[in-house]
Amino acid sequence: MVLALLNLMISNAQNPIPLKNSQSSVVIVNNIKPRRGTSQGLPNTRLHYTPGKPVKYWSLATAASIMARYPDYREAYWKPWSYVQGYMFHSFEMLYRLTGDRQYMDFIKKYIDNFVDEQGNFHGDKLTNLDNIMTGNSIVGLYEYTKDNRYKIAADQFRKAFDTYPRSADGQFWHGDKSPNMWIDGVFMGQMFLIRYGKSIGDTGYCFDEAARQVLVCAKHLRKENSGLYLHAWTEKPESVKWADPKTGLSPEVWSEGMGWFALVVAELLAEMPQTHPKYNEIKNIYLEMAADLKKQQDKKTGGWYMIVDKGNHPDNWIDPSGTGMFLYALQKGIELNLISHREYNPVVKKAYKCLISFAKINERGLVDIEGGGDGISVKPDYETYVHYNRTTNAKETVGAFLWGTTIMEKPKKEPGNKI
Repeated sequence: MVLALLNLMISNAQNPIPLKNSQSSVVIVNNIKPRRGTSQGLPNTRLHYTPGKPVKYWSLATAASIMARYPDYREAYWKPWSYVQGYMFHSFEMLYRLTGDRQYMDFIKKYIDNFVDEQGNFHGDKLTNLDNIMTGNSIVGLYEYTKDNRYKIAADQFRKAFDTYPRSADGQFWHGDKSPNMWIDGVFMGQMFLIRYGKSIGDTGYCFDEAARQVLVCAKHLRKENSGLYLHAWTEKPESVKWADPKTGLSPEVWSEGMGWFALVVAELLAEMPQTHPKYNEIKNIYLEMAADLKKQQDKKTGGWYMIVDKGNHPDNWIDPSGTGMFLYALQKGIELNLISHREYNPVVKKAYKCLISFAKINERGLVDIEGGGDGISVKPDYETYVHYNRTTNAKETVGAFLWGTTIMEKPKKEPGNKI
């Protein structure tokens, strides 16, 4: 009976749901139990990939593994609605555009339809922190693909959340509404939505102006000295948090994944912002300085980047697959946008890709496992706490970064047998 049920669940995940407008009822069910305790998802789920053998397209195998492990994607992480789903879905959309395989958009739609009802009301978490806003990006994406107006109505609710969202004195969004702390992660979480909304729905002037302002004020506060590297966070009330320097309010280190979030959103903003925008060149200069320092900090032996980016020669530091995947994507995106030289940076991204896939393997069930990343890292008070953070299999942010990096490098085509 159990095996039959599992087979039925996997079969349901294989059957695409229409991307066109549907008259069927949308059932909102949020009282499900997250599967936070395991990185493997449904027990006994298997794919056709050969254990221990490298695959041609790690991007396709990773996406297939996510869909196989979590046919109901609300159950994947610590709560049903989170930024992680939206982070993964960006790559699922890329895979859909590259392969034409509708299973990727079907998977996104199946998830989002649990939170958007037939009238376009959003029934996920409160939009009171930037993390909860990130996956609204995928709601805009569904509006692009389906033209179903309920997705626009839902996206409008996310857009309106910014009108009253708390900010620092110079305009940077707080990470959440409870304390005046600005994390570099939050620039990604909030601006990915605004960029997409401005491009596809409207209020374009506000959306690109705001996204530019958030990038620029973040850069002003978090830039490390005169470099193209960025610290993790700052606060207006340093006495309220343990990680802040009492004078500057800054956190101490250039955490790879944090700077990775920033690198991704700067690259995406430059891809979508009109080059005539008055802040375009300032954003571009931030990107160019960042790219130059990333090239400089890349580990010459492995091609990856360290957990603390600029302290590769310090004790106990380690190559971080999450930051490596993010920086790989941001640099390759810059090459494709002609922001940086192909001749100069192609060797950088090729070496980074080789490093990134060295963290992956096909396990005994034919699923992709990605080793060596840290899961859910928040702001830390010192170097030691960052580098001694526990590393796990399939850390959620690491899987997302791996998928972004492999997708942009591999640009896979549709192959028989990719579906779960």
